[in-house]
Amino acid sequence: MSSNTQKFHDYTIKIISGDGSTTRSIHLTAKLLQYGLVSLIILVLLLLAGFCFAGYTFFSNKVNQQTILQLQKANTIQQEQLTDLAQKASKMQDTLNKLTSTENELKSIANINIQPTDNVDKLGKGGQGGPWIAPNTQNLSEVLSNIQKQMTVHQKNLEDLRQALMVKHNEQETAVKKAYTIPLGWPAKGTITSPYGFRWNGTDFHPGIDIANNYGTPIRATADGIITAAGWNSGGYGNMVDINHGHGVMTRYGHASSVVVSVGQHVQRGQIIAYMGSTGFSTGPHVHYEVRINGRPVNPAGYL
Repeated sequence: MSSNTQKFHDYTIKIISGDGSTTRSIHLTAKLLQYGLVSLIILVLLLLAGFCFAGYTFFSNKVNQQTILQLQKANTIQQEQLTDLAQKASKMQDTLNKLTSTENELKSIANINIQPTDNVDKLGKGGQGGPWIAPNTQNLSEVLSNIQKQMTVHQKNLEDLRQALMVKHNEQETAVKKAYTIPLGWPAKGTITSPYGFRWNGTDFHPGIDIANNYGTPIRATADGIITAAGWNSGGYGNMVDINHGHGVMTRYGHASSVVVSVGQHVQRGQIIAYMGSTGFSTGPHVHYEVRINGRPVNPAGYL
């Protein structure tokens, strides 16, 4: 049976001086040579491992430095973005504060009571302080959340304010229209010759006032309304005009020389409806003017 095992032999190394006078011998045994060869191989492997480790460390540090730089750059960009967002959030907060102030002014003007927002509508000028804390995701998130809540309240408030203003607008329109249907002013220029109430030593009750002037003096409606009577009245009023102003209010104009409106016609305050005369039970040119509330005459002096 053959063997491939390498055999080591003993060796002797002779060292001879240049002149040949001295000779030194170094005896190397086979076992020493074997240990030397193994040590050499180990040394080479250690050198290779050290070189590889040094190379790995060098490139690893290089990569780590680049990664750190990239992370630092990314962190700087992120911080700049956070700062930018924080500035925008601060501007949004300022806008909301101004909106709150405007909203409160509108509520005060319109006398409307709706849900209040944060009490930051009137920030005073003066000293400010506190620790400096850079914007971060946590405090930015809290601020944005608070702004969102305020915006929700503002949206509801503005809708409530819009509806309340619409109601007030409708009420004002109704009030204005109603105001034009309330008798106001004199039906004609002239002089009061007979007041409202008892006259002629209590023998007659006068349900209106008499305003005297020349024949043909214009007689005007004292409020908006619908003509319910226009023409001759056999009850002593002569040529007469009645106007229904709504809400139980009616005015009457008697003794006209002529009437220039017709039943069912809509007239406005100040519009000429007739001309002064002395028709019916009358002693001279004048207009008999009455104001009736729910069918009962009242003193027209309070409406002149």
